[in-house]
Amino acid sequence: MKTSIPIENIYYLFCYAWDRFPEGKSIEVGKTESPQIWDLFATILIRGVTRLVRRGIDRGYTEIQEDAAAVRGRIVIAETLRRSLLEYGRANCRFDELRYDVLHNQIIKATLQRLADMNELDAGLRHNLRQLVRTLVEVSDVRLSTSLFRRVQLSRNNGHYDLLIKICELVQSAMLPEEKGQGGKFADILQDEVRMSAVFEAFVRNFFKSEQTEYSVGAEYIQWDAQAHDPKDAKFLPAMLTDVTLRSKHRNIIIDAKYYLEALQGRYGQQKVRSDHLYQLLSYLNNFRSNSAAAIPAEGILLYPATSEALDLSFTISGHGVRIKTIRLDQPWKSIHADMCALLDRIPTKCVREDASARFHAPSVSPQPSPSWSA
Repeated sequence: MKTSIPIENIYYLFCYAWDRFPEGKSIEVGKTESPQIWDLFATILIRGVTRLVRRGIDRGYTEIQEDAAAVRGRIVIAETLRRSLLEYGRANCRFDELRYDVLHNQIIKATLQRLADMNELDAGLRHNLRQLVRTLVEVSDVRLSTSLFRRVQLSRNNGHYDLLIKICELVQSAMLPEEKGQGGKFADILQDEVRMSAVFEAFVRNFFKSEQTEYSVGAEYIQWDAQAHDPKDAKFLPAMLTDVTLRSKHRNIIIDAKYYLEALQGRYGQQKVRSDHLYQLLSYLNNFRSNSAAAIPAEGILLYPATSEALDLSFTISGHGVRIKTIRLDQPWKSIHADMCALLDRIPTKCVREDASARFHAPSVSPQPSPSWSA
């Protein structure tokens, strides 16, 4: 998929996928056409961390063990005796101290530094990143790793860190090492169908969770309409997990969201619907009917993103309404919002919130001044 998507649309897509609307709408981005996505995320980090510093960086209790002339916390007796510290009027103590040097601050600082070292980024953004790193002098340096992010534990008091940590994790996962092991470069994340499939799927699911109230929304496991001759055989059947299932008193809708560079594929010189995608959706629909107590058959939607030609096909297959639809991501967000809502227009349904363009403000990108550290 060519990256002709406006920068604000990329941002909204990720905000929905991460289910982080309150944090997302409070960080402004620009409307630059054909953006560099990493400039976008660097900008979000700069503005988000700038706000963190202004409101006061989060602190947490860190366990400290050191020699002290006055007892603090608990005396580590074994260490104190081993080194004969009492002869010098000292003791080895272990105590908790409130510090800025906590894991989520360490991750943010390491990500800012890593982005600042990337030549692919805009020079002004790299300058602002370095300025922010210098404000975090009380936060120690760490080496980013996948396991480091698993250790992050946020609470209600510091939940505002969540969006920034998710961006840091995305940067970490998409950083590619240079061949000689010096520095790194960014993967083209919008071209990564595997990674972006998960983002697009979560976007669709969270969009409908947020923008309407008629349907319950979620991903659902569907049981196979099958009888195993031997009970042990049943475990070999693959799981059927829908991307999005919408349920109401009057309709059941299964949406299969596919982030593919091309929605159609060529076959004998003609463009056809991808057979494996259609077979998968029909398998969901047929087995859903056999598992559901409701008499209403499920409808199915194959949904693809697009930045050029729009596609909207409708069929009835085996008694199920099936729609194959593309959502153009290069159009204004207000139109994307309307097209998403229109997916459910076969019976009257209304998005209860205003479109996201009214909730997200997007002035042009400009370098932000670096604040000083505030204790």
